[in-house]
Amino acid sequence: MVHRIGDGDQEAFAQFYRRTRGLVYRRVLAIVRDRGYAEETCHDVYLEVWRCAIGFDERRGSVLTWLRMLAHRQAVDRVRHERATMDHNHSWGSRDYQPPTDVVAEEAVRHDERDALRRSLTHLTALQHESIALAYYSGLSYPEVAARLGVGLPTVKSRIRAGLEHLKTDLSEPLN
Repeated sequence: MVHRIGDGDQEAFAQFYRRTRGLVYRRVLAIVRDRGYAEETCHDVYLEVWRCAIGFDERRGSVLTWLRMLAHRQAVDRVRHERATMDHNHSWGSRDYQPPTDVVAEEAVRHDERDALRRSLTHLTALQHESIALAYYSGLSYPEVAARLGVGLPTVKSRIRAGLEHLKTDLSEPLN
């Protein structure tokens, strides 16, 4: 019957569907656990049967094994797709949420933080300051900073790491 479906026999396909729809639906429903999704997924399974019947090889397994495998694969794909969509929608909604803010207070805090950073940058060595400025303010990669300064990559990494460590220490101290 599957070979006839592969040849485009619609009556063979209808007969195959009538004989196997219960098996496929139960298999899919056990995985997706939602009747609506199960019905849509079964539709996808039978579309796959129609498209792939021509390549069915009974030496690799029985028709029912092949059909169960198609149903299982489609159901798992549906669950993965729905989970990814749900995760995407949740993360989008989380990022989109903005609690009410006191704009004046936040601007004052940003201004103080900017001043503190400027003061801390003056405590760095000239080489550390230049390396950090190129990497973080000019957006250059570490290899690009090394090329611009004419020094090796390990030197740039060391300067930036030491400078950032100094900034971290300096900025964590309370203001007097």
